[in-house]
Amino acid sequence: MKTIIIGGVAGGASAAARLRRLREHDEIIMLERGGEISFANCGLPYYIGGEITDRRMLTLQTPESFRSRFNIDVRTRNEAVGISPETHTLTVRDLETGELYEERYDRLILSPGAEPLRPDIGGIGLPHVFTLRNIPDTVRIKQYIEEQKPRRAVVVGGGYIGAEMAENLANAGLAVSVVELADHLIAPLDFDMAADVHRYLQSKGISLYLNNGVTEITEQAVTLRKGNIEADLVILSVGVRPETALARNCGIAVNSRGSIIVNSRMQTNFPDIYAVGDAVEVRDYITGAPAFVPLAGPANKQGRIAADNIAGLDSEYTGTQGSAVLKLFDMTVATTGMNERRAQAEGIAYDKVYTYSASHASYYPNAKQMSVKVLWDKQTLKILGAQIVGFDGVDKRMDVLAAAIRFGAKVTDLKDLELCYAPPFGSAKDPVNMVGFTAENVINGTVKQVFWHDVEQLPRDGSVFLLDVRTRSEAARGMIDGAVNIPLDTLRDNLERLPKDRPIYVNCHSGQRSYLACRILAANGFDCYNLAGGWRLYESAVHAKSVQEYVCIRDK
Repeated sequence: MKTIIIGGVAGGASAAARLRRLREHDEIIMLERGGEISFANCGLPYYIGGEITDRRMLTLQTPESFRSRFNIDVRTRNEAVGISPETHTLTVRDLETGELYEERYDRLILSPGAEPLRPDIGGIGLPHVFTLRNIPDTVRIKQYIEEQKPRRAVVVGGGYIGAEMAENLANAGLAVSVVELADHLIAPLDFDMAADVHRYLQSKGISLYLNNGVTEITEQAVTLRKGNIEADLVILSVGVRPETALARNCGIAVNSRGSIIVNSRMQTNFPDIYAVGDAVEVRDYITGAPAFVPLAGPANKQGRIAADNIAGLDSEYTGTQGSAVLKLFDMTVATTGMNERRAQAEGIAYDKVYTYSASHASYYPNAKQMSVKVLWDKQTLKILGAQIVGFDGVDKRMDVLAAAIRFGAKVTDLKDLELCYAPPFGSAKDPVNMVGFTAENVINGTVKQVFWHDVEQLPRDGSVFLLDVRTRSEAARGMIDGAVNIPLDTLRDNLERLPKDRPIYVNCHSGQRSYLACRILAANGFDCYNLAGGWRLYESAVHAKSVQEYVCIRDK
């Protein structure tokens, strides 16, 4: 059998290698219009920032090494320009000579990937404006920085790549600004979790322009809808779209976004043509709805599944849940599954908890706090999604939560997980366990919650009582308007100061001491609510909202 694979990198290269392992004597041809067939595109920003110093480390397999190891006919600088599904033939252009030739196939795998979006704004073609998608892009940006020595960079778009580029441009010595249309960076995060990211990036000297967009780029500045920024280097990172013109032109079915429609075996509407990677429509693992989630991990799995089915194995892709992790200087941001915006858009009745836990035993040196948010379905109690912002140990906790979602765990199952513990690595009650404990308390009615976004809506007419149980010194640094400070350790001695005819809304720094306060109050006949995530989350989110409002007013 003869299989031709169009496109390398994650999906195509994985399909080729898997197919060779399963079928030693098949003819396999890989066509790649670029010069590289397998490179670490997720590592490209770190070469620009100097974290990766050897460009060769970005190349996972050369055409020569791939050919020798897997006995695959690798043809770089060869572009497929036409497909005839009826005759099982391809038209290919040799980009070195311009020659057109035809190849016949028994099976065809499409892995064309996605291309960066280039918004329709003036100045986008200027020589100091770049996108980042492949190694040639990376080299051009690196050379521009070394030769032209720009001082001020603007990153347009605050997603994963935009945020990574902001970090690495700062590490390269540039003053960096990020412009984002939404009200926060990192779209899979909810606003409240992104607020900590904003503060941290600003502490690193990154300027943020949120709720804003670019209208024009000139040689020395970027003009925004509100204001302008001086810049002599611009990185466009506003997303990608599937590169599927070749598929559309031959009658392969695509959706309204242009993504190739495939079944669970990665087959298109032509059974002998498969498609994988960033160019395909996937199924959301949580909802089953069609989705576009361009990630390297799923692309690799899809390539393997396509090869399995070509080789006669029964293999299916079960969906993408969007697990991802991001390094920002020393901070780690990780997400999986749904956020609140999506849960609301899907009409799912959900609940949520926030926890604030140390990365390892607090008595062992250098423990760092991580902020955790987990959503679950109120009806089934199954975990819908999770977000973590912190420093040490974030990635491994998110991996546990991502695995729990994949295996259909209820949020209360998290309390029963037996996770590795030693003081340098974790706590006897791991942050993942703490989510389970907290959620169980909410579900069984042990505690009632109020959220940061509801606090400002609470009446200040005396019909509710706001109680702050932090220490005097903590409260002196800021309190919720109208709250009364009674430290937790003195609460039992001050119960007579509290009303039993009104609900009491209790806060501490993180929500743990206020939970203890709520248990004391409930046992003594009071009606109380715990501020989920505590003062730190409330103050961070409300501060971020107020800063945005100030910027909008100032710029107007």
